[in-house]
Parts: sequence; structure tokens; C-alpha cells
Amino acid sequence: MQYKVFGKPFPAVSLRMNRGESIYTQSGGMSWMTDGFSMETNTHGGLMKGFCRMFSGDSLFMATYTAMQDNQEITMAASMPGEIHTLEISPGKGYIAQKGAFLCAQHSVELNAVLTKKLSSGMFGGEGFILQQLSGSGVAFLELDGTVCEYDLAPGQRLKIDSGNVAYFEESVRYSIETVKGFKNILFGGEGLFLTVLEGPGKVWLQTMTASELANKIVPYIPVSGK
Repeated sequence: MQYKVFGKPFPAVSLRMNRGESIYTQSGGMSWMTDGFSMETNTHGGLMKGFCRMFSGDSLFMATYTAMQDNQEITMAASMPGEIHTLEISPGKGYIAQKGAFLCAQHSVELNAVLTKKLSSGMFGGEGFILQQLSGSGVAFLELDGTVCEYDLAPGQRLKIDSGNVAYFEESVRYSIETVKGFKNILFGGEGLFLTVLEGPGKVWLQTMTASELANKIVPYIPVSGK
């Protein structure tokens, strides 16, 4: 399989595949393709896995596209302005991503919903209780919002992040939250009550924008009926 990521600010990934190669994506994730593909829709791992994926921001059903001839092309596009990142996954090297980040992957890549380790992290960490785990082996693609920055954290090194700006991180990184200190900071600082804390060792990727932030900026400009 060959692939090419293209386009800004609305990126897409084009995959060129030979007979027997396949890719899976959430329902409705395909943008266009050549004629030599077959499509199969199922829960990809069972009904329970499907329901867990729903809580992590993806659809209950997954669509698998398999090339029936050589040199076939299929394209998946991001739904928000931002970046598409390619993950080379191997045994022992998995990633944890924000809700809804998964775009598509080879069948040898496992997509699972995982609970945050602490109840407080799930309630106040900005991403909810459930994140997305990618493991196994193969290539996967994530759609991320805005511009993405990479940090390589040393053992014990900590990074404090505004809620929602965590894009994804290596499984070796510890995820938790902490309370913003100072009464005035909480009331007037604009960061809310809590910050997400990522602790090394491992790499983390942060996004400059979130879908909710973009929506909040657009809402005041949407015409209201009767005005």
C-alpha cells in the first residue's frame, strides 16, 4: 500500500492499493475511490466493541474497503481544518488519541476504546472518560484539529495542557489532571478549573485548535430566525 497526505487547511489522505489489500474507516469516512473496490460494513470486532467506539467518538459500524484489482485508489478526507498524521504502529508501540481522531487504518491495526485511569481525569480532563487506543501493527491515520506540535518528554518531565488540546501520545506517557491554583485564576484565567498533565517518558502531540472552540467562535455569526 502507498499513501499520500495532501491539502490544507482541509487535508485528505489518498491510498493506492493492490489486489487483496484493505483499509477500514468509520461509516461515511470515504470521500472517493476508483471502481475496483469491494465494501463491507460491520461492527469490526463485535457489537460491544462497536458501542465502545461510539463513546470514543467514532461510529458503531465500520466500513472495510478491499481492492479487487491492482493499482486502485481510495481517498479519506478530514472533517475539520487541521492535519492528518500517519502512525506506524508495531507490537509494543501503541498510541492513545483524543475522541474522534481515528480516520482509517489497515486491518492489522486494532482500534479500541480505553478508559482514563483516574475518574477525575475522565470528568475534567477535557476528553471525557474514553479515549482511543491504537495497537497491533500497520499504518493508521488520525485527523487532528488546527496545527499540531510534537514534544518528546524525558522520564518524569511534565507538560500542562489546556483541556482538549491533547491530540495523541505514546502509551508510555502518563495521563492525569490537576486543579488550577488560585481563586482569581479559576474565575478570571479563562482556563477553567483543571489542566491536563502528561508525564514522560514518551512523545506527545498537541493541537492548537479544537472543534468545540471553532464552533464557539462561529456561533455568534450564525443568523437567528426572526432577527
